[in-house]
Amino acid sequence: MSLLPFYKEGIVEAGCDEAGRGCLAGPVVAAAVILPTDYKHQVLNDSKKLSLKQRNDIKDEIKSDAIAWAIGVVSHTEIDEINILNASFLAMHRAVDQLRTRPELLLIDGNRFKQYPDIPHETIIKGDGKYYAIAAASVLAKTYRDELMRDLHQEFPEYGWQSNAGYPTKAHRQAIRDFGVTPHHRKSFRLLPEQLELF
Repeated sequence: MSLLPFYKEGIVEAGCDEAGRGCLAGPVVAAAVILPTDYKHQVLNDSKKLSLKQRNDIKDEIKSDAIAWAIGVVSHTEIDEINILNASFLAMHRAVDQLRTRPELLLIDGNRFKQYPDIPHETIIKGDGKYYAIAAASVLAKTYRDELMRDLHQEFPEYGWQSNAGYPTKAHRQAIRDFGVTPHHRKSFRLLPEQLELF
């Protein structure tokens, strides 16, 4: 199925998506993207369905083709304070805050969202596989966050963040057992199945 260029014709729509919700370390990152209404792309899809190379190739195209795009970041400490669901909404709000063009409708990937002031929204389950703007947001959020985690990997190479991006892989969990937690780990998350006294 090919992706759709808009939800409602004739209005300015921004697609929003986040990356890093299920991670044990690092921030949650969201992107908001406004694309031209006649936008088409041969490869663009839900970022999880694209290879690393495809995502990196497409991200610059999205940035140059978009009418506007922006990134919002919520740190691991904020996640611990307000919980990951609220942090995901906040990251999207921060991305929308920075858009140079004001959207008239927000297309949100998923089934829940906290109302953004004065802009209506539609929540769309698996929206990153249905609408170009949400797919574009998923690619920008994921590539931006992966880059952040690669930078943090330089500081803490034992945890494999350059490849697992902070997700709970076996190797990441083993590193937590072996080396303990870093300042970038989310303290409110269950970092290990047995949740040792980590802190």
